[in-house]
Amino acid sequence: MRADRVFAYGAAAGLLGDLLLGDPRRGHPVALFGRAAGAVERVLWRDHRGWGALHAVVCAGGAVALGAAATRAVRTSPAASVALTGAATWAVVGGTSLAREARSIARALEAGDLTGARARLPHLCGRDPQALDADGIARAVVESVAENTSDAVVGALVWGAVGGVPGLLGFRAVNTLDAMVGHKSPRYRRYGWASARLDDVAGWPGARLTAVLAALAGPCPRGAVRAWRADAAQHPSPNAGPVEASFAGALGVRLGGTLSYGGRVEHRPVLNGEGRAVDTHDIERAVRLSRNVGLLALGVSAAGRFLMRGRGR
Repeated sequence: MRADRVFAYGAAAGLLGDLLLGDPRRGHPVALFGRAAGAVERVLWRDHRGWGALHAVVCAGGAVALGAAATRAVRTSPAASVALTGAATWAVVGGTSLAREARSIARALEAGDLTGARARLPHLCGRDPQALDADGIARAVVESVAENTSDAVVGALVWGAVGGVPGLLGFRAVNTLDAMVGHKSPRYRRYGWASARLDDVAGWPGARLTAVLAALAGPCPRGAVRAWRADAAQHPSPNAGPVEASFAGALGVRLGGTLSYGGRVEHRPVLNGEGRAVDTHDIERAVRLSRNVGLLALGVSAAGRFLMRGRGR
């Protein structure tokens, strides 16, 4: 079976598996990778960029090598190749768990349970929940849904189309390393620099595709494009900026502004300043937009893989 068909069938099966099963509560492959990366960190950690770069190479390179070895082992069996691609896709995407967490917070807010919503928010993002009211929590959820649509779904599919199973595993490894060591804390300011920069590079194509698809799938395409062009570059993240701005314009809401991470207050630029403030009902709208973007991304990635094969010939 041709490689483009293996990817298309396998990625579709993996997304279906995510839709039906979500993430396992125990023994998730990404969690296992995280524990392995933590063990490597305990051996390598120094307050130095070079040691952090070695950590990124060992962990991400190991994930890519594992994917390449597995692909090579099943290359003579089309069914096994599709199954492997499906399993890898299911392991690295997280759209269903993202939607479940967002909706659980929305239900708490709709019931007036602000304490419960604050307790659930850390499962979705790193904001300080005690500093947020109901609308602030809703805004944080919508921003997280937007950003994680790129990180947890679209980016993985893009790299799967480019590199097959090694691309899928490599992207998730890089994204996980950034979440573990890529933040600007005293411990990781130098050590996590390489992981953060690598994540910026790996996330670039998926973020732009996510922004485009949000404009196409959302209720206000012109607003999405306008907000992307006007506001994305002001965001401190080169990848979250286009995605969050496009979602904001597509949904007609205003994102960004003052937020708090780990006791540190940040004043981020407002995205789509012409929009209205986010309310609880916008969480479901964001989840639906995220789901539609993911499905479109599957089609675009499969088509891209087919075109890559045609050019190779």
